[in-house]
Amino acid sequence: MTDTIAAIFHALPYVLEWQNLLGMLIGVFSGMVVGALPGLTATMAIAVLIPLTFAMQPLVALGMMAGIYNGAMYGGSIPAILLNIPGTPPSIVTTFDGNPLAQQGRAAFAMKVACWSSAVGGAVSAISLMLFAPPLVKVTLLFGPAEYFWVGVFGLSAIAVLLGKDPIKGLVAGLLGLMFGAVGSDVVTGADRFVFDQRELLDGINILIILTGLYAVPPALRMVEKKIVDISQKIKIESGPEDSFWKNVGQLIPTWIRSSLIGIWVGILPATGGSMAAFIAYNETKRVSDDPDSFGKGNPKGVAAAECGNNADNAAAMIPALVLGVPGSGVAAVILAGLLVHGLQPGPQLFRNTPDIAYGFMWQMLFTSIVLFAFGGTVSIKLFAYVMRLPQTVLAPMILSLTFVGIYALSNNMFNCWLMLGFGVIGYVLNRVHFPLAPIVLGLVLGDMVEKNLRLTLLINQGDPTSLVASPLSWLLVTLSLLVLGYPLYGYFRDRRAH
Repeated sequence: MTDTIAAIFHALPYVLEWQNLLGMLIGVFSGMVVGALPGLTATMAIAVLIPLTFAMQPLVALGMMAGIYNGAMYGGSIPAILLNIPGTPPSIVTTFDGNPLAQQGRAAFAMKVACWSSAVGGAVSAISLMLFAPPLVKVTLLFGPAEYFWVGVFGLSAIAVLLGKDPIKGLVAGLLGLMFGAVGSDVVTGADRFVFDQRELLDGINILIILTGLYAVPPALRMVEKKIVDISQKIKIESGPEDSFWKNVGQLIPTWIRSSLIGIWVGILPATGGSMAAFIAYNETKRVSDDPDSFGKGNPKGVAAAECGNNADNAAAMIPALVLGVPGSGVAAVILAGLLVHGLQPGPQLFRNTPDIAYGFMWQMLFTSIVLFAFGGTVSIKLFAYVMRLPQTVLAPMILSLTFVGIYALSNNMFNCWLMLGFGVIGYVLNRVHFPLAPIVLGLVLGDMVEKNLRLTLLINQGDPTSLVASPLSWLLVTLSLLVLGYPLYGYFRDRRAH
């Protein structure tokens, strides 16, 4: 342990060189811009950046990647709060309470809470990465394919049942997400599923197409409807004295602690990601709240839980990536590619042969989180919040134009744009009939993980279904899933007894 602490602090002077500091600042600002543009992601930004870093020192390049990573995760909250459009997949959860706060004239406060929470979650996650990477990695070794399958089932059950007022609608929405995720060629048999003779669907539907369609198009359509009655939105963006950090930190600390721990736990599980961390953190905060009915109507703790859990996943996702070479998220996988480009092999040898770079990257994850306190809380509000003062006659076509440009840039294919528009119509109709959209997205996120691990478990055990519940950990996850699914029945009989 002493040697590890010495190695951590030995890397600090290298991180504090001006080139590395500049790279981190550029990365944070770039990440905020990328996250704030619907359709663009941290994964895409880092993938574009990697070829440009060939001539850079490894720590400079990694500092920019760390900045983009943390900046984009916070940046996604900006359109989520102001326009009810998640800039990144995990910021879906931020829309639940962030946009209602904006509608109440507290957009600046919501963005500050998102900024503070992102910084806290990212900083706590970076510290855990620094100090506890080797022991935390051992936790992932307890999970085999069967356990990952039940983790996915538990996540789908929890979100479908606990989000929205009607559990049945939540379950139907989750099944829709699973169905959309099944589109394409089966990776095992090669059979086509739901492609309808369209070759563009053989590789499946990119989650960004569905995400942008469900969350970006319906608000624009509603703006057009609202235009008949109201020409422009008057959203207050000024901050009052009651919106200061010190006046609100006390009530947010428990939420930050809980959400940080959840984000770290989810982050070290490969293939889960920030979306699941944000959903679970939000649900837990709502569950333990004295006023759960206020969530979804503008509760700052909902924004804090979503952003803190989301960002706490960031550095934690790098624990299995750096130590085992198994990325905990899509962004972590791209950062691993960046390490390989610079001749750095993830795994134990990374810490043995180049400890200054390994631990320097951990410092950069911490510093870029801290930068968000000042950089994100002031610049983002001044640059982005005034968009709410645009007339809706201008804002609606701007949103649609940005979504079409972002989706077209994915593959230079107009088919994806029309597909996005189709999902936009679906999202608009589902909103009209009060179906929650979040379970659809989680079905997309977890569906592939559930299917692959189910088939892998059965393949390894020659089709024996009892192999799915062969370990105590599997039984624990099964029990949790059943408790969640049984919760609506408990509420139903409780209400009947009360009457």
